[in-house]
Amino acid sequence: MSQTPNIAIAVIGIDIGKNSFHVVGHNARGAIVLRQKWSRGQVEARLANIPPCLIGMEACVGAHHLSRKLASLGHDARLMPAKYVRPYSKGQKNDFNDAEAIAEAVQRPTMKFVATKTAEQLDLQALHRVRERLVSQRTGIINQIRAFMLERGIAVRQGIGFLRTELPTILATRTDALSPRMLRIIEELAGDWRRLDQRIDGLSGEIEALARQDQACSRLMTVPGIGPIISSAMVAAIGTGDVFSKGRDFGAWLGLVPKQISTGDRTILGKISRRGNRYLDRSRQEAVAPQRAGDRARQQACPHRLGGAGQRTRLRADEDRRRRRRPTRVILAPCSARSRRSLATPEPAASQVRRAGLDRPCARRDRRSAGRDEATALGSNKATARYEEQAMT
Repeated sequence: MSQTPNIAIAVIGIDIGKNSFHVVGHNARGAIVLRQKWSRGQVEARLANIPPCLIGMEACVGAHHLSRKLASLGHDARLMPAKYVRPYSKGQKNDFNDAEAIAEAVQRPTMKFVATKTAEQLDLQALHRVRERLVSQRTGIINQIRAFMLERGIAVRQGIGFLRTELPTILATRTDALSPRMLRIIEELAGDWRRLDQRIDGLSGEIEALARQDQACSRLMTVPGIGPIISSAMVAAIGTGDVFSKGRDFGAWLGLVPKQISTGDRTILGKISRRGNRYLDRSRQEAVAPQRAGDRARQQACPHRLGGAGQRTRLRADEDRRRRRRPTRVILAPCSARSRRSLATPEPAASQVRRAGLDRPCARRDRRSAGRDEATALGSNKATARYEEQAMT
C-alpha cells in the first residue's frame, strides 16, 4: 500500500468529512494504490501534485466547492447521489470502505451524476432554503394559534386567509371565552406571524427579482403554471439541465414517474414515487392553489381531453356498466295455486324443464343470485300476461 501519491493513479474516491477526508486511489488495473486520511487543508495541496485523474465524491455539503477547486486543477471531478453509491460498499461501514465504494461507483458507465453548482446557484438555493424554513415556522405558529382557540371552543374556517381576517375580531370580542393570559399569548404569536410574513415577503421579492434577471428562469416562466419561485428553485437545483440525457430522467427527478413493482415478467405501476424534489412540489401546490377550482370544472366538463385514450376507455366501460344496471320493469299480480295450474300450457320437455320453478310470481325473491332474479322476473311477466288475458275473456 503506497503512502506517497507519486504512483500512477487513475481513479480517486474521497469520503468528505467535516475536518478529515478519507482518500482511496486505484490504478488503471483497479488495484488500490492509495489509502490515506487527509485534513481539510491538505486536500488541495496534495491533489495539486497528482496528475489529472477521475475523482468521485458524494453530493453533500461542501462537495460542490471542492469539485470546482479540483476542476480548476485539471481533474475530472464528479458528484454522485449517496443512495447510488451505497450498493458498491463492501464489508463493514467505515470511512475507508465508503471512499473505496465511491471510487468503484464513479467508474460505472451507467452511473447518474449530479451537476456541480456554481456560486450563483448556491446563493439562490440558500435563499430558497431560508424561505422554506420561515414558511415552516409560520405554519407552526398558525397551527398553535388554532389549537389554543379550539381548546376554548373557538373554531375558524380552514385556510390562512380566513384566520388572518378573523383573528383581530376574535381577540376583540371573545373575551368571555379567552382569558387575559391567553389573549396575551395569542397576540404575541400573531406578532411573530406578522414578522415572519415580512421576512417571507422580502425573500420572495428578492427571489422574483433574481428570476426575472436570469435568462434560464425567464425561459422557464414562459411555461404556463411556472412562476418566479418554481423557475428559480429549478435553476438553482439543476442549472440548465445538461445532466439529464432525456426528459424521462428529468421527470423521475421531479417526481412524475409512478412507483414500479415489476418482477416475474410483470410490470406493475403504483402511485407516484417519492423520489421527486419535495420543495418544488410544495411550491407548485402553493402556486396553483387558486387555479384548482377551475381545473376541476374543466375536468368535469371535458374529462376525455384530460385523460387521453385510457380515460375514454374507462368512460365507455362505465357507461356500459350503467346501462346493464338499469332495472327491469316487473308487474306482479297475486294468483292462487289453481290459477297457476290453469295457466300451464303444453310445451316441449326442454321448455318445461327451463320453466320449472319460474312461474312463481308470489314467491319471495332470492337476493343471492342476480341471474335467478332476472329469470324470475321474465317468467312472472309471461304468467301475469296470460292471467290477465283469461280474466278478460
